[in-house]
Amino acid sequence: MEPASTPRNCPFDYAEALEFDPQLRELQNEAPVSRIRLPHGDGEAWLVTGYDDVRTVTTDRRFSRSAVIGRNFPRMTPEPIVQDEAINVMDPPASSRLRSLISKGFAPRHMDRMKVRTQHVVDELLDRMEEHGSPADLFEHLAAPLPLTTICEVLDIPEGDRAQLRAHARTMMNTSVDNRDNAVRSKADMRAYFAKLTAERRANPGDDLISALATARDGDELLNDRELTVMAMVLLITGQDTTTYQIGNIAYALLTRPKELAMLRARPEMLPQALEELLRFIPFRKGVGIPRIALEDVELSGVQIREGDVVHVSYLTANRDARKFERPDELDLERVGPNHMTFGWGGHHCLGAPLAATELQVALGTLLERFPDLELAKPAADVQWNKTSIWRYPLALPVIW
Repeated sequence: MEPASTPRNCPFDYAEALEFDPQLRELQNEAPVSRIRLPHGDGEAWLVTGYDDVRTVTTDRRFSRSAVIGRNFPRMTPEPIVQDEAINVMDPPASSRLRSLISKGFAPRHMDRMKVRTQHVVDELLDRMEEHGSPADLFEHLAAPLPLTTICEVLDIPEGDRAQLRAHARTMMNTSVDNRDNAVRSKADMRAYFAKLTAERRANPGDDLISALATARDGDELLNDRELTVMAMVLLITGQDTTTYQIGNIAYALLTRPKELAMLRARPEMLPQALEELLRFIPFRKGVGIPRIALEDVELSGVQIREGDVVHVSYLTANRDARKFERPDELDLERVGPNHMTFGWGGHHCLGAPLAATELQVALGTLLERFPDLELAKPAADVQWNKTSIWRYPLALPVIW
């Protein structure tokens, strides 16, 4: 059994296009289970990087998400993004009950309606981009507005409220040290907004996802008011930012790889499989998310983790584990193999993954079909990337056709 390693300072601030973070690569290769210090929070944490070890931490009941509540745990942002009542920090069986109720909101009949809405939004946005003319910023015309518009339509959020909610979400994701007070305020304002909105939908349900969640039953079980408020917040935050950035990342990845782009244009039916590989390959976020706490002593890859220790996992390194994926650092759109971990794993696999997959398929499929000669308007090296968020994405993506 290896002794605890000397903790490494890990800012996880690398943002060079879609290149893999060299510090993460070093940890993955030299110390698959290692001690780290993060920019915010108290103390140290373990970082687990291997696919099988990540799967263990995310599925084994000896590791608890709910035990982080009330702790100033090591993290990437000045203020924790997560709410104490959120499903992200629940353990089974409490999380199982909520997941069962929430999954009813993503039932096939709701997903079919969401796909129709998504296609409608994509068509309108690309109409406007075509009217604008070449060159145009793909991030501004498609990646930024689509997920926000779609999730707001799905949640039936009034158009006049959307820009402010997006601003709150961006403030909460900002990693700057001087951002803490703003993040606390944005989190409180967004929570107050959704407390009011969900109460209205509970009283007068409509045809939207919040209403579906408010009325979803599992036997006698309903989401209580607090759970419904926080779930609506989580859906708004994760349902817009993450998909926005992935549309930008995937478009950039394809537009800088002529061979893969030509393959998809020649065989559009392979898009769903290709998107799975792109989601595996792209180092989507910086660093880590919400940790877990070890409830007892556990050994992982010969390293002893003690009861009470904070444990982070890296889905990024798990997706590049050479023991699971052949040629892990190559983008192979025809790859079939283990499932990627970009949407998480186990009891905290992203509940909104079906909506994200729908948006990506509709957006990228329609884009490639409508603009068969689309290409970057400037050299790839000139594309500017975000430096302050936990997410990796291009700030603008100028294209010509």
